[in-house]
Amino acid sequence: MHKTLVILVVGLSPHLVGEHTPHLQRLARRGGLRPLETVTPAVTCSVQATLLTGLAPAAHGAVANGWYFRDLAEVWLWRQSNRLVAGEKVWEAGRRRHADFTCAKLFWWYNMYASVDWSATPRPRYPADGRKLPDHYTYPPELHDELDARLGTFPLFSFWGPLANIDSSRWISDATRHVMATRNPTLTLTYLPHLDYNLQRLGPDLDHPDLQRDLRQVDALCGELIAEAERDGRRVIVVSEYGITPVKEAVHINRALRQAGYLAVRREGEQEQLDPGASRAFAVADHQVAHVYVRDPQDLPQVRALLEGLEGVDAVWGDSEKRREGLDHPNAGELVVISQPDRWFSYYFWLDEARAPDYARTVDIHRKPGYDPVELFFDPALRAPKLAAGWRVFKRKLGMRQLLDVISSTQTTLVKGSHGRVTDDPGMGPLVISSEAELLPAGAVKASEFKALMLAHVFGADASLADERESAATTT
Repeated sequence: MHKTLVILVVGLSPHLVGEHTPHLQRLARRGGLRPLETVTPAVTCSVQATLLTGLAPAAHGAVANGWYFRDLAEVWLWRQSNRLVAGEKVWEAGRRRHADFTCAKLFWWYNMYASVDWSATPRPRYPADGRKLPDHYTYPPELHDELDARLGTFPLFSFWGPLANIDSSRWISDATRHVMATRNPTLTLTYLPHLDYNLQRLGPDLDHPDLQRDLRQVDALCGELIAEAERDGRRVIVVSEYGITPVKEAVHINRALRQAGYLAVRREGEQEQLDPGASRAFAVADHQVAHVYVRDPQDLPQVRALLEGLEGVDAVWGDSEKRREGLDHPNAGELVVISQPDRWFSYYFWLDEARAPDYARTVDIHRKPGYDPVELFFDPALRAPKLAAGWRVFKRKLGMRQLLDVISSTQTTLVKGSHGRVTDDPGMGPLVISSEAELLPAGAVKASEFKALMLAHVFGADASLADERESAATTT
């Protein structure tokens, strides 16, 4: 077996590999770089599940970063249990191939209760007094305190939100190098989210000095990981899930459904809350893709016509289109809506800003019934946003109830980059870089082929191909 390191660099595209990424460019020249033919939706959970199982979302079930759980009548995003993902994972295939195969899965999604040998993933603590404390979850449990003792507390507030920066990626990179040095996994999977932040804040403009800085920062981390891998004789793969393209404005899909009488809300005091169980139709917005759940099949033609007429909508998929695109899973909406390349979908469902729910101006990825990239920005109306945030946190520490309302709930034009639809230009889409040129295909790598590519790096091309055929035959 050849030990292998897989580095997932979020948002990295061929367009971005160049003078500001010397370590990645050197790896590509020594081995090879290929575009990745990703899946729809091109979002974190869906793509990672495909990369690890070789299956389309129709088979593994991760149809987005979250979906409507019909039996609960609730929208849940960013769940973490690996049991939500069907199919044989790459580490299970590796272990089936060789009893000594081991895997470390560090900060890839659906990490909790994965059948890997070592894992770590963000997992805040929520005491009963309403606080949110930075933390992470590991398997085995003792790895948690070992990483904390070596690296300090996981910097959760630099992992997402208006304070997101390189610190979280640095912590993950250091944790990865520690696990490789102390556990020596056969396959190591690690995740560097840093590029994603300013690509969404600024767009993919290489002339922007902040993006150039981000590229140098994440490339430096990749350089450290690659150098350590090479010292240990490991093969190296770099992959990304999606590419970021420029956007100018959001499509307020739920507001359109509400104005047409399909979406229901309930009043809680002076605020409104989405009431999915009472809605005839509503959307779970996820970047440039939205799953629209329609309760009564008789409403489908009218809802589809409404959505097709919305400005900023590129396509609406029903049953036949979902089957064609590998997205026909029960978790998916009855309709799937794709935005135009320069637009994205907001989750907003209120029509009067005074009625917005209290979480609208906070960073709250679990309470919001859709993805909200505006969480990456402080409210421009705040004169000293970091001071304002610090003051709110201080009052919380004194035992006061204090909402961390420091983002805007209206200024969607702040967002300059998005993803979710397959990019028209492969150069702006995701990629695969490998240290082993002979293992790469002549053309693009399909996301569904990436599992086999990882196994080829570990076991050799012929052995991994035979193994995958055996797995497919058993599954059939």
